[in-house]
Amino acid sequence: MSKGVPAGSPSAMKIHTSIAAFQGVERPVLTTGTFDGVHLGHQVILKRLRDVARREGGESVLFTFHPHPRMVLYPQDNDLRLLNTPGEKQQLLEQAGLDHLLVVPFSRDFSRIHALDYVRDILVDRLHIHAMVIGYDHRFGRNREGDIGLLRRTSDVYGFTVEEIPAQEIDHVKVSSTKIREALLVGQVAKANALLGYPYMLSGVVVKGDQLGRTIGWPTANIGAIDHYKLIPGDGIYAITATIRRGRFKGMMSIGVRPTVKEGGERTVEAHLFGLDADIYGEPITVYLHRRLRDELRFESMEVMKHRIARDKVEALEALMDAEP
Repeated sequence: MSKGVPAGSPSAMKIHTSIAAFQGVERPVLTTGTFDGVHLGHQVILKRLRDVARREGGESVLFTFHPHPRMVLYPQDNDLRLLNTPGEKQQLLEQAGLDHLLVVPFSRDFSRIHALDYVRDILVDRLHIHAMVIGYDHRFGRNREGDIGLLRRTSDVYGFTVEEIPAQEIDHVKVSSTKIREALLVGQVAKANALLGYPYMLSGVVVKGDQLGRTIGWPTANIGAIDHYKLIPGDGIYAITATIRRGRFKGMMSIGVRPTVKEGGERTVEAHLFGLDADIYGEPITVYLHRRLRDELRFESMEVMKHRIARDKVEALEALMDAEP
């Protein structure tokens, strides 16, 4: 898809940032998880959630956490890379037709809540759930002692129902998430996009670089302030579309260390937007990656690099023929 969001009817999704703020929801039908990527596998689960909510005359709810539990429980683990920032995820979930997003601050104290207490005190007494839509392998509570069996045993006591998401759907989500990350790390954005159901996005702010691109006729927007945990695809040149305050543009982007410019340089993310002739320093930018054009190369001179960039533009426009705008 070209717009950077999955298919679905946009809804006025309500965002709740604490359990105390979760009020006035009619017959909540709830699922839980990180839903990082909101990819096609997740979208199958969200459709099931919406269908159950519609059948029950209720409202669909995703109960999730921030920061990611791994950041809290394993703070020395620096390998975590996420497919979405919180803002990107919110946008995707709203486009998927979710009614309510409940984002609860995750802490070590929360992780120590016993499973039965979690069901009784949080799901029932505070969230007033009408139904749970949950995977066969979902675990929760202290030491991951709770499972779908506990939910089924307590559902009759506390007056809610449990809908199990089939094993094949859950396994598809896990496989998809792994394949998406693996594909992005080697620059295979077309493969990743096919699993996501939308073009992979990077969000940040345009920062001032060395302005070298201007001297060869190819000015670039250096993208900074990218979330620390956001997965940045492998080095290379990409065909992109980008959204800034002035609208949406086609363009191309370089991810890498710019070996022609400087030996041992820092890794940068730089975008050239076709037809843009304006200063956009300090502005937010979201880039959607559509196709990888080539490896990052070391050229014998700036002049040779300049000519290759011109060829890249032709290839990028061809790759973006069906993309908006």
